[in-house]
Amino acid sequence: MVSDPVRIAIAALGLAAGSAGVVATLDSPRLLVACALAGLAAAAWGGAALRRLSRQPTPAPVDPLPPPRPDLDAALEHAPLALWRLTAGAPPLALNAAARRLLAPGRVVEPAALLALLDAESGRRVVTLPTEHGQERAVLAVSRLTVQGEAWRLAALAPIESELETETLVAWRQLVQVLTHEIMNSLTPIASLAASAPALLEAGEREELQAALDTLARRAAHLQGFVERYRSVSQPPAPTLADVQLGTLLQAVQRLVEPAWTAAGGAVTVRVEPANLALRTDAAQLEQVLINLAQNALQACAGRGGGEAPQLQIEALLSRGARLRLTVADNGPGVAPGLEGQIFTPFFTTREGGSGIGLAVVRQLVHGLGGTVRHAKRPGGGACFVLTF
Repeated sequence: MVSDPVRIAIAALGLAAGSAGVVATLDSPRLLVACALAGLAAAAWGGAALRRLSRQPTPAPVDPLPPPRPDLDAALEHAPLALWRLTAGAPPLALNAAARRLLAPGRVVEPAALLALLDAESGRRVVTLPTEHGQERAVLAVSRLTVQGEAWRLAALAPIESELETETLVAWRQLVQVLTHEIMNSLTPIASLAASAPALLEAGEREELQAALDTLARRAAHLQGFVERYRSVSQPPAPTLADVQLGTLLQAVQRLVEPAWTAAGGAVTVRVEPANLALRTDAAQLEQVLINLAQNALQACAGRGGGEAPQLQIEALLSRGARLRLTVADNGPGVAPGLEGQIFTPFFTTREGGSGIGLAVVRQLVHGLGGTVRHAKRPGGGACFVLTF
C-alpha cells in the first residue's frame, strides 16, 4: 500500500510531466487535451493524499530535557548532605547550603585542605575533618553521573561524629556489662574463700581448706582463661595477604567441619561461582572465620527440634559492583528477634556454657582482612552471615 507522502510525490511528478507535455503539444489539439487531463488526474490524486495528511494530528515537539523543578531545587538546597560538583582544572563548586556552611568561618579550620580532600577517586571512605570544635569524622562519597548530557563528578560529605560517638558509647556499655558480669562471677567466690581460709587453717579443717584451695585454683584458672580470650579479641594477629583460590579454600573448610555435621545427621554444601574465583587475603584467618561460623551454626542446629536434618551452605559469589560475597547459612532457629545488634559484642552469649567470643573474633578478623560481616535474615528461616570484600 502506497503511503500518502509517496502519493503526493508521484502526483507532483505527474503534474510536472503533464505541464511539460502541454507545452510540447501546443500544435496537436488531441495530445494537448490528453496531457491536460493527465495533469488534472495527477493533481486530484495528490490533492486527496494531501488532504488526508493535513487532517493527521501534528506531533507535539519533544523537549529533550524536562524543565527544572523548583521543588527539586529547594530539596537539593536544604539536603542534609554537603554536595559539591568536581570539575577538572577548577575548584569544587558547592551545590547547597550544607556545603557552603561547612566552608564558612567557624567550621573547618582549613577550607583549602577540605576542598583538596574532596577531589578523590570514586568510592566511599571515612575521613577526618579538623574543625574549630575538634576532629570530626565524616563519610565522603564520590560518584560519576551524567546531568543533561554532561559528565559530572559529585562529592557528598555526611558528618557522622555524633552517631559514631553514640554507637561507641553503647558498645562500651555493653562490653563493660559483660566484662563486669564475667569477672565478678570469678572474683566473688575467690574473695569469699580467701576470707574463710584463715579460719579453716586455725580450726585445723584440712579437708575443707583443701577444697577451698582447689576452688580458688579453678576460679583463678577460669579468670586467666577469660583474660586470654579477651586478648584474642582485642589483639588480632596481622594478616599475611596472598592470592587465594576460594574453591580450594572452601573445600578445605568443608573437609574440616563436615565430620561433625555428618555425626549430627546433617550435611555441608559448598558453591563457588565462577569456579576460578580468587581473593587476596590471609587464607588461614579466612579459614578460621568460616570454621567459627560453621561451629556456631552446628551448635544452633543441634538444639532445634522437629527432626529436620541440619544443613550448612557456604557460597562464594560475585555481587553487583564486582564485589565478593561469602555467605554462611544454616537451617537452625536463627538469631532471636531483638538480639541482632548484640551478637557481635564480645562475651555476649545466649548459649549455656558459651564463651561469647566466636562472632567477636569473626568480626575482628574480617575487618582486618578489609571486609565486612553482617547478619542477614533468611526467607526460609535460620541464620545467615554475609561477608563482603
